[in-house]
Amino acid sequence: MLRIAFHPIYKHPLPEGHRFPMLKYDLLPKQLIYEGTCEETNFFEPEIPNDKHIVAVHDPEYFYDLLNIKIPPKEARKIGFPLTEDLVERERIIADGTMKASEFALQYGISMNIAGGTHHAYTNRGEAFCMLNDQAIGSRYLQSQGLAKKILIVDLDVHQGNGTAEIFKNDASVFTFSMHGASNYPFKKERSDLDIPLEKGTTDSTYLSILKKTLPKLIDAQRPDFIFYLCGVDVIETDKLGTLGLSLEGCKERDRFVLETCHRLQIPVQCSMGGGYSPDIKVIVDAHANTFRLTQGIYF
Repeated sequence: MLRIAFHPIYKHPLPEGHRFPMLKYDLLPKQLIYEGTCEETNFFEPEIPNDKHIVAVHDPEYFYDLLNIKIPPKEARKIGFPLTEDLVERERIIADGTMKASEFALQYGISMNIAGGTHHAYTNRGEAFCMLNDQAIGSRYLQSQGLAKKILIVDLDVHQGNGTAEIFKNDASVFTFSMHGASNYPFKKERSDLDIPLEKGTTDSTYLSILKKTLPKLIDAQRPDFIFYLCGVDVIETDKLGTLGLSLEGCKERDRFVLETCHRLQIPVQCSMGGGYSPDIKVIVDAHANTFRLTQGIYF
């Protein structure tokens, strides 16, 4: 059975006109149930996790400043959300969703988080709508529990996973792979274990050709026993914050290739949704829903 992390807190109220499409976290699970891709029983509700799993990745001083809403104003502005206790609680619950989903992935081959993909969160700071790095926390959680040794993070969001790269820069047990827009934020990139920057307007055929040449070789070389997949849909040409030129179908084919590769090689995979900022919320929801539709068809 496909298990999906979702909590009502994922849809956090924001000031009117804010550019982050928070509504998608409410619409996506409703759409999946409405169309019959999923049922209520597919969803599980994460909780606030034990802080030890968070400070295994994040600097304790930063984390406790975050908990107490004591982040300096200049640093808080980089996060992009008005900081509140509810927002921080949301971030902790998202991290728990990814940790629990990773365990379900070991059991069923794959598991998803409706939110997550907070890859701009560094060890000691947050930025760009990210405060706690859910897949980094999930990686450390699996390793601490003896459930995985070598982990591969496949980050196909249009933005480089700069926080993830920084967190694991001196750690050979977690391999970070980021394929992203060369001219996209962050404008000062970190160094992942493998970065593939793409030119503006990169089309379906070019994108998929590069991915298909890269991912199987990477898996063969690294031999991970677990994969975290960040499947942001901001690679689509209509995205307001992206520079690539993929079609909705091209984004779907990207997901199909990654998921079929993981399934064929029998490597458990946890998926976090990542970004998506097209002007039409229907496009964002449909692009994310494709990932779940494919998962049900490939795995179940």
